[in-house]
Amino acid sequence: MSAKSNAPVIIKRKKVLSGGGHHGGAWKVDYADFVTAMMAFFMLMWLLNATTEVQRKGIADYFNPTITINRISGGGEGMFGGDDIFVEETLAKNGTGATQRNPAEQHLARGDTGSDASTDDARAREDRLLSEIAEAVTGCSGESMASTEAARHIVTKVTDEGLIVELFDLPESALFTPDSAEPTELLTALSAVISEAFALVRNEIAVGGHVASQPVVVAENRVWRLSADRADRVRQLLESGSTPPERIQRVTGYADRRPEARNPMAPRNNRIELILLREGTR
Repeated sequence: MSAKSNAPVIIKRKKVLSGGGHHGGAWKVDYADFVTAMMAFFMLMWLLNATTEVQRKGIADYFNPTITINRISGGGEGMFGGDDIFVEETLAKNGTGATQRNPAEQHLARGDTGSDASTDDARAREDRLLSEIAEAVTGCSGESMASTEAARHIVTKVTDEGLIVELFDLPESALFTPDSAEPTELLTALSAVISEAFALVRNEIAVGGHVASQPVVVAENRVWRLSADRADRVRQLLESGSTPPERIQRVTGYADRRPEARNPMAPRNNRIELILLREGTR
């Protein structure tokens, strides 16, 4: 027997790993989403820093268009009171709201909201007129009645109450001298512009004064008196222009109760609201 026959037998086992190496490219999709979100964030920050408040409002309105809603209903009164396209004896009355033989007066062509087509048309015409005045003041139509510098202090919006023209302070320029109702040259010029624009219609006017909060350590908090005095001073400026005194229906001081900025002491909260009231609104 040879010596090799007594040598120990050595068995080598090779361990094969599964699942190692490349794991796929799902992380690339997540990374691309992250980069896109960061790009959108930096673009948003750039827009906020490079545009005025009026321009930002125009951008917001572009991405949030107003959709006209038809208030006229096609249903009738009571169960199965309305007609449909399968009715053979009478024509369909979709959109009339008067599907019965003898409808009540309050249901004639008004639907559930109680407004008829003529009321909707009048409201639409008034909205267009108020929007045209707002565009003339802010320059959204291309031409502004106010200078470029003064237009930075103006924001307009059309509401159910009417056209609101808001004049507000900026950190570098104010409408009134500090802690007083004495208007600056800027506010005097803006009041003349607003008075000229409001002269295009005969709607009545409301004036509201708002001020920023004062520190709690002050001996006398004059926010109520100051806001009312400033609103009344703007009334005097309008009346010294082309606004008849009888058109101004109310002058109100709101103190610091309706802040526009998150910081209650921010200069943005110092503002005057001039409201061109809708017909029949006071």
